[in-house]
Amino acid sequence: MTGFSLLLRARWRRDAVQLTIWIAGALLLAASAVVGVRGTFPDETDRVTLLATAVANPVVLLFRGLPSGTDEGAFTAFLILPFVALLAALMSTFLAVRHTRGDEDAGRAELVAATPAGRVVPLVATVVHGILANVVLGVLVTLAYLAMGFAGAGSVLMGAASTLTGVAFLGVGLVAAQVAASARTANTIGVWAVLLSYLACGLGNALGTPNADLQRMTSAPLAWVSPFGWAENTRPYDSNAAGTLAPFAGVIVVALVAAFALSSARDVGGSLLPARRGHATASVALSGPIGLVWREARGSLLGWTVGGAIVGVMSTRLAAAIADIGDSIASVQALLQALASQGSLAQGAIEVFFTLAGVLAACAGIQTVTRARQDEAAGLAEPVRAAGVGPVRWVAAYLVVAVVAVFACLAAATAGAALGQLATDASQTDLIRDAAVAAAGQAVAALTLVVVAALVVVVAPRLSLPVGWALVGVATVVGLFGPLLGLSDAAVDASPFAAAPRIDGDALDVRGGVWLAVAVIIGVALLAAAARRRELAPER
Repeated sequence: MTGFSLLLRARWRRDAVQLTIWIAGALLLAASAVVGVRGTFPDETDRVTLLATAVANPVVLLFRGLPSGTDEGAFTAFLILPFVALLAALMSTFLAVRHTRGDEDAGRAELVAATPAGRVVPLVATVVHGILANVVLGVLVTLAYLAMGFAGAGSVLMGAASTLTGVAFLGVGLVAAQVAASARTANTIGVWAVLLSYLACGLGNALGTPNADLQRMTSAPLAWVSPFGWAENTRPYDSNAAGTLAPFAGVIVVALVAAFALSSARDVGGSLLPARRGHATASVALSGPIGLVWREARGSLLGWTVGGAIVGVMSTRLAAAIADIGDSIASVQALLQALASQGSLAQGAIEVFFTLAGVLAACAGIQTVTRARQDEAAGLAEPVRAAGVGPVRWVAAYLVVAVVAVFACLAAATAGAALGQLATDASQTDLIRDAAVAAAGQAVAALTLVVVAALVVVVAPRLSLPVGWALVGVATVVGLFGPLLGLSDAAVDASPFAAAPRIDGDALDVRGGVWLAVAVIIGVALLAAAARRRELAPER
């Protein structure tokens, strides 16, 4: 194929830094899990206790893997496989969109299509590029576990499950790039596909059936609709059920065929969902920078808000289902009584779901403030600044809309929780109170990350996108999974999501709410001071 090798090499050069970060991050996460397990849970007794606790409290399983026994390898896979696969999935969706719809938005695809390479060869190069990136990730994960003394079959399955999950979502990203009218929309579709799939697997695990000794869990049918569920049900270092990877073949083939078919059926720059035509005249709201930012961001913010509402509904509707598991299994009841925890299973469900809502709110806010850098790099900020909008006012417009996005997402989550609880049991309103408190705490946490991201946009604009999204990723991993990775309490509490105030039993646990609020105030002050001396930096 004409130009294939040149296009493939160009993709590798262009993605060298980004892929290195993604793959190194996944490898570091995989290795840190082993270090954490050997340092924090060195004895089988420790692992037995943790697995029993996780199975007894299904909320834990929403964002962990599938319990498959107390062997060191199986225990490590339970803790880390979903997150390595998640990184592979996100890496792949962004890669797919960047080299398809992203190139079309930038005008590069049209230039390449005018050469003998045509339309098909660039897409083939992107597919091969994405597959090779995932193979490298999977091979390195496998070698890392082999080097740490883990069994060969399980290590290969860890790498293969991560690779195939990434390739499956590479196909999803390619299809999204054909459907959406812009790279931004295509990335949004891809991210939501990843998150919903991940959540479906977590719910399938949480609603599954534990065995009598609380060391293993059989997934509910919901987990089997998710690629993450197929990956986790391989049960590395336990049963090594490689056959559960078979559905990946069908999904990958269907997605790639669909991507090629859709690509050949549309024009360069076209899409199945064409961009809406603008109005003949602008509204009064567009006379100021806040209105302009709102107009740009309202579509994506609506998506994040709907996501928050869905999470809120699930928090209370599924709290009852999760609590029923504890009520119906004698061994679970006995363990919960022995643990004598302050909060109920239902409160635990609220806490976990609203942490997820906080993550969504932070993503909505960070996407909005980093849009300032994207507009600047595309030359869209210069006309705004030329119209008499000063640097502080320009930055403030993005921050104001970002704050609105954070509160809208969490308000929708709270309203969803109230609707879910009233539909389940209108006589019990305590969970609605818990949801409102959790939402307020997560709002402060999300705003902390948003303000830091905005400060990066002003101080180091070229780092705004990677740093902004890295903030969310690191805070999520540390806050939710730090204890299982052997991190200290101080390190875990450094995550805004973990430090957010919440209800514990019947009392309000302020936790790190005060320092989070102080950090937001100081961050806004620093942002205003730095913005006054900020010059435009339009070049990429």
